Amino acid sequence: MTKLSFKDQILEGIPNVLPQTKSYDSSINHAPKRKAILSIEEEKLALKNALRYFDKKHHKELLPEFKNELKTYGRIYMYRFRPDYKMYARPIEEYPAKSKQAAGIMLMIQNNLDYAVAQHPHELITYGGNGAVFSNWAQYRLTMKYLAEMNNKQTLVMYSGHPMGLFPSHKEAPRVVVTNGMMIPNYSKPDDWEKFNALGVTQYGQMTAGSYMYIGPQGIVHGTTITVLNGFRKIGKSPKGNLFVTSGLGGMSGAQPKAGNIAGCITVCAEVNPKITQVRLDQGWIDENITDLDELVSRVKNAKTKKETISIAYLGNIVDVWEKFDKANIHIDLGSDQTSLHNPWAGGYYPVDISFEDANEMMANNPELFKEKVQETLRRHAKAINKHTAKGTYFFDYGNAFLLEASRAGADVMSENPTIGREFKYPSYVQDIMGPMCFDYGFGPFRWVCASGKPEDLAKTDKIACDVLEEIMKNSPKEIQQQMSDNIQWIKGAQENKLVVGSQARILYADAEGRMKIAEAFNKAIEKGDIGYVILGRDHHDVSGTDSPYRETSNIYDGSRFTADMAIHNVIGDSFRGATWVSIHNGGGVGWGEVINGGFGMVLDGTKEASKRLKQMLFWDVNNGISRRSWARNEGAIFAIKRAMEVEPNLKITLPNTVDENLL
Repeated sequence: MTKLSFKDQILEGIPNVLPQTKSYDSSINHAPKRKAILSIEEEKLALKNALRYFDKKHHKELLPEFKNELKTYGRIYMYRFRPDYKMYARPIEEYPAKSKQAAGIMLMIQNNLDYAVAQHPHELITYGGNGAVFSNWAQYRLTMKYLAEMNNKQTLVMYSGHPMGLFPSHKEAPRVVVTNGMMIPNYSKPDDWEKFNALGVTQYGQMTAGSYMYIGPQGIVHGTTITVLNGFRKIGKSPKGNLFVTSGLGGMSGAQPKAGNIAGCITVCAEVNPKITQVRLDQGWIDENITDLDELVSRVKNAKTKKETISIAYLGNIVDVWEKFDKANIHIDLGSDQTSLHNPWAGGYYPVDISFEDANEMMANNPELFKEKVQETLRRHAKAINKHTAKGTYFFDYGNAFLLEASRAGADVMSENPTIGREFKYPSYVQDIMGPMCFDYGFGPFRWVCASGKPEDLAKTDKIACDVLEEIMKNSPKEIQQQMSDNIQWIKGAQENKLVVGSQARILYADAEGRMKIAEAFNKAIEKGDIGYVILGRDHHDVSGTDSPYRETSNIYDGSRFTADMAIHNVIGDSFRGATWVSIHNGGGVGWGEVINGGFGMVLDGTKEASKRLKQMLFWDVNNGISRRSWARNEGAIFAIKRAMEVEPNLKITLPNTVDENLL
């Protein structure tokens, strides 16, 4: 049988002749088995739902195979249909597409599933333990075929990983509209995700997994670097020779030690999974791996004495580290946690005093006991942190639902004097750091991918972005000088820090002015032929994209932090202002039912149309959120939105009137 080329396999979609079954590759980091949650009738429904992708003549052969996957893994991934070609972001010209915009989306989908990028690539999961691009390989194949066939007067509609189909549209409309996990509110509890995902009718898209905009851990390296730098500023210390302790080395959390090195501190990051720890060591994202607590204590003391900049992974449970450092009287300056506590019962957080292998077995076969052990660990984790904070450690919740799940477990994390929005004794990092210092002023993650795949194009775009920011900084107000300076320094060191994993991508924090001017400079460079196409995007973790009461909007104190109007308006507004694709998700980052978040992608092709789209869309994408934050009476946002109105006469925002506290 003749082996099909890459392009032919894309165009084939779901093959008419079944491919050979594939053996389970144990060398790959696989998703844990999901718990059995379906009744017998629901299992039949899940099988029917899976088989509807295939011609009836194949059902008899596929049925027992899919039944076995459901029993063995808790999901039907359709491993047989995993493509034979290597998965990575190819240069845009290599995709068989009638629309260059569609080709850009194909590039980004493959980047999300690149083995160097994805946490569980064979299960189509990019990061966070359950952040999926698709639920199964039939969805992937069909989506890529649709994108290859699409013209610029069609829009592909994606229902939680399922390509509903191509619809007649128009040139200015998005080429793809993505939704993930958009449940009726009463059906958005953790077990609802387990059930409906197992049925194959919805998925957890995380933030940038199911919206095709993940760029590997670089995205959060930058955000974590900014967070750590500002965290040390908040406590009045230099990072040099001081200690940051945290946990998690997975898809997102793996960025923490690299960020600590860039910030210049000592970082200790615990991880229970030996495979992912080795991956981070091989990638150079951690400097050393230690498995013995006494050795760890000795190494940290030595690093403090020498004022080293070093990142150390501890292969083991983070609770042991906090407790050991307390007994050894090692002072922790900054403390946090970035395990996937949005997903606590299915591999996001592991109980102490149980081996990684035994915990995985318990998770699948005795989920109630596993939950009990996780909650015991959370109580013990919080108790250890409390001992350190009593000695002066600054601890912050890193938006992973640590405090939320710890509180649900009965841990001692609640404030003695709670106020609206400050229920916990420790702040979210957005409340004290990123919200008032970045988001209120419109600074958030602006990212781009060089669609040519050429490192030299990335180097050129780095220089363009740096030149633009340095020019803007000459006349920027003092309120944003620090942010401008941090990001100029970041982009100057981006090449040296070797941040690229997967696509030729970059991220920095910029406000609306910075994003528009950088994007316009890229578009002009494309027009001149200096660089190839550029794909713009951002993390959903931004000024406007996400309504998340315990993270992105945790510094909203007018009582509206549990509303999701902003995220919904964000994606609607982006869609008719020129985005190439838009997405809206339930659950990204902090847990199913805890957040609504939206994102976009935009392909720059050097045309006047692209110039028009980028200006009108990026202006809205940022200022929608600033206006909401302004209405919540956030001082930085009031300053920023007034400044925006001075620049754009068509912007008219309702401003708040403050109330005298004495009058109240």
